[in-house]
Amino acid sequence: MRNVVFWMGALTSIVHILNVSGIISLSAMSLRAFHLMMMLFLCFSASLLKETTNNKLKFVGNVALLVLSLLSGIYILIRWEDIALSGGVTVESDIWLGVLTVFLVLEATRRAAGTALALISALFLIYPFVAPYLPFVLKGKGYSLSRVMSFLFASTEGLFGIPIGVSSTYIILFCIYGAFLSEFGASDFLYKFASSLTKNVIAAAAKTSIVFSALVGMISGSAAGNVAITGSLTIPMMIREGYSPEKAGAISAVAATGGQIMPPIMGAAAFIMAEIIGKPYVSIMKAAVLPAILYFLSIFIIVHLEAKKGRFKEYKAEEVELKFLEVIKGGWHFIIPIAVLVYVLVRGYSPFKAAYYSILTLLAIHLISKRKFDKDFLIKTLNALEKGAKDTLSIAIACAASGIIVGVLSLTGLGIRISSMIFTLSAGAKLLALIWTMVFSIILGMGLPTTAAYLILASVVAPTLVKMGVPLLSAHLFVFFFGCVSTITPPVALASYVAAGIAKANLNKVGWTAFKYGLVSFILPYMFVYSPTLLLEGTFIKVVGSFLFAALGVFAIASAIVGYIGVELKVWQRAFLLVAGVLLIKEGLITDLLGLGLVLFTYALSKIKTKEGIL
Repeated sequence: MRNVVFWMGALTSIVHILNVSGIISLSAMSLRAFHLMMMLFLCFSASLLKETTNNKLKFVGNVALLVLSLLSGIYILIRWEDIALSGGVTVESDIWLGVLTVFLVLEATRRAAGTALALISALFLIYPFVAPYLPFVLKGKGYSLSRVMSFLFASTEGLFGIPIGVSSTYIILFCIYGAFLSEFGASDFLYKFASSLTKNVIAAAAKTSIVFSALVGMISGSAAGNVAITGSLTIPMMIREGYSPEKAGAISAVAATGGQIMPPIMGAAAFIMAEIIGKPYVSIMKAAVLPAILYFLSIFIIVHLEAKKGRFKEYKAEEVELKFLEVIKGGWHFIIPIAVLVYVLVRGYSPFKAAYYSILTLLAIHLISKRKFDKDFLIKTLNALEKGAKDTLSIAIACAASGIIVGVLSLTGLGIRISSMIFTLSAGAKLLALIWTMVFSIILGMGLPTTAAYLILASVVAPTLVKMGVPLLSAHLFVFFFGCVSTITPPVALASYVAAGIAKANLNKVGWTAFKYGLVSFILPYMFVYSPTLLLEGTFIKVVGSFLFAALGVFAIASAIVGYIGVELKVWQRAFLLVAGVLLIKEGLITDLLGLGLVLFTYALSKIKTKEGIL
């Protein structure tokens, strides 16, 4: 069975790669149906392989789910063309296969993406049938089973809508790309590269963790996965350097979360954003550059000041002694594919085409550098193909579940009513609407994967922000950022929990410390709504000026968080710096001057207390 699953995973990746290459040509609906079918198969087969008991009922149940997944997928692949040519007319068998597929998606969601998303999807699924009996804004028109299933199963508005469409094109290609990089040794190279950049500096281990996490964002599609890759190496180093287990875990979690917002490869939700708002992915990538730099700058300053405050001794690991040029020489064959990826994106090609060309470049350069085509190369290639499909699994299933939610919102008009409610709650005030959006984003993000949380909010909340005058891209990036930082927001902070497990630290302490260290990420989204130059909108001089003042603001906030600028700060001094940071990040001459004045005033007071410099 394990071999069957392996080859099915590899086959899934091969079909998607061949489709991007043009060797085979599948229609959008056929590709989405095949993609969902294989993801369901891989999900239930994973459960079958994990089953360690002799419970025959569970075994038979998992086998039945496997068979039904293939059955439902093959059915829609055969029936789709007839449905499309008839103008969407369905027959009774379509309805019952729709019921079956929705059930399979909900069960797969429970297993792969968590009970919370499965329950929320089920609640939305029930809504069209009970809407006439609900009060206030939830009251709506009722729908029959055939109407609901026709919409969700036999159209491109539900299960086979934009979410699974993005998963079957953008996301799986980048997961395959990340798997190839990982399988051919990129993780080791990226770690050595990060270490060579940060050696012989204070807090070297922590800064290695930050750089490493930013780079691994190109391989891992999730913050939790990023922590699992980077934390196992860097958290023990940080603890030996002097950080407490809680702080080491928090630094790793915050840095890994930043991997989702760091171009050129951002989190999976960024690809969906490009599809929803109708802008090229490269536009989103460019807009996110400065906010991502400011995010990582904040955590860099925090770890530096924490080390100075704690007077940590310099920690050196044997790997850190590698020289930068030696690392580049040993890993140049990874740099070129990444450079090709960025170049192809900037030239205006689709992201999945860029990933495809980068994979080909990686394989070609590997063969040229090794000068042999052997069994080891084939094994690595097959392993990468299988791993790429498996890495897509949880995101694809979350996208399918989100398709149910988005489909119900579209069918019933519930999204418009909720959007109106948010507008009413905010009394038409943009700032209040942003605050409500932040609250909803964080609450949803606690129980849902970033992709699912973004999809719901993009359908329900983002239109309200746009209606209130927030630019389309700013509104969606606002939602996207808060969906990402929910992974370090207690009480449910998945990235922090993974880091706590590696650090052997208290879950809650790591979660709240990560929340504190990531405070800048809760302020930045407001700032690029009110300061569009941070999204590279405006003249070069204006963008540079805004960025420099924002960077100083980030320094002020980081200093307030740590409570140290060469000397420990009192509570009121930290408050001054926090206010100064917000003023500096916000665009405007008056706010910049006020913020600068507060920073200089607080720094001058600290210099009176000590003869040491700020660093």
